Parts: sequence; structure tokens; C-alpha cells
Amino acid sequence: MKKDRKYYQITEFCHRFVADYINEGDCCVDATCGNGHDTEFLCRLAGASGKVYAFDIQEQAVENTAKRLDAAGYSDRARLYCRGHEHMAEYVQEKAAAIMFNFGYLPGGSHEAATRPETSLCAVKQGLGLLKKDGVMSMCIYSGGDTGYEERNVLLEWAKTLDPAKWLVIMCDYYNRKNDPPLPVFIIRLAGEDGEKERGFGNK
Repeated sequence: MKKDRKYYQITEFCHRFVADYINEGDCCVDATCGNGHDTEFLCRLAGASGKVYAFDIQEQAVENTAKRLDAAGYSDRARLYCRGHEHMAEYVQEKAAAIMFNFGYLPGGSHEAATRPETSLCAVKQGLGLLKKDGVMSMCIYSGGDTGYEERNVLLEWAKTLDPAKWLVIMCDYYNRKNDPPLPVFIIRLAGEDGEKERGFGNK
């Protein structure tokens, strides 16, 4: 039987990476729900006993996500909010196993309604405070075109400053793709005060 080839588009790549960190019953956050693909993914992995919070500043995005969840039978697993992701800490009152971001604009929507450096940076900082130990944050960073590079640069510079004893930051690159391919970035909260040594990232 021939296996399906996996070409690892950014959404598939992020899903495969994040899936290892989610157990049934976990709390998860889709910080930019868009058309609901990540929200549905998180609802499926967190299960009926889990809880998923999803945010988007655009009403159309929240409506699209609600329709997708209803079709999948996951409507009761998610709480949807038409609010910017920089307000997530007002609604999420528990530690999250996974928080997912897609920066840029709503696919199929107006390019004018794109995420912004200042609110995105605020949101990811809040996200770190919500992550439980061994939790993961994924960031799909789109740049170039009509959205520019400022948001990408701000997020990457900030991620580079995170304490390596507390956080593991992995940045990937579609190295032979042209025209500003998206960047998948993962931030993992390390357990313990000396997380690097516990996981073999520091000195032996």
C-alpha cells in the first residue's frame, strides 16, 4: 500500500510538532483562529474532557471557526471570543499545554486586517505566562508582500532573548523556497529551575 507523501506545509508541520505536547483533558489556546483549522485540531487532541480557547479580532473568522467546529462535532469543546489575542489572559484562567499563533491576515479575507507587531508581541508574552511546564507555543510567522517584515523581526528578536534555562526556542526555515516563505517557530517551557541540564541541552 502506497503511503501518502508528506510535504510538511507549515500548518501540517506545526500540527505534527505540537501534537506531542497535548493529552486528552488539556487546556489549549488558538490565539488566531482564522478559519478554524488549528482550533479543530486542538479540540480533537484535547478531547471531550479538554478545553480550547480561540480568539480572533474579526467576526468573520470567529463565524468560520464556529461553523467548522459544528461540522466536526466539537462545538462544546471550545470557547470562541471575538477579541484580539493580546486579551487572552483575561479569559484563560488555567495553564495551557499548547498555544498556537498564525501571524498575518485571514486567508481569503482583507489584507488590511493583519496582525500587528505591538499587539502580537503583547500576546506572545502573555502566552508564555499561560504555558504549563513542558507546554509548547507555536508561531507561524508570515512576512513580506503587503504585511512587511516588522512583525517578523520583532518576534524573532524577542524570542532570541528568552532565558535558555527556562525556554527552548526552535526556529525552522523552508530554506530553498523563495519569496519570503513562512517561518515555523516553537517555544517550549522547560521543567525545573535547571531545565536545560535536565534535557541535555546544557553542560553534562
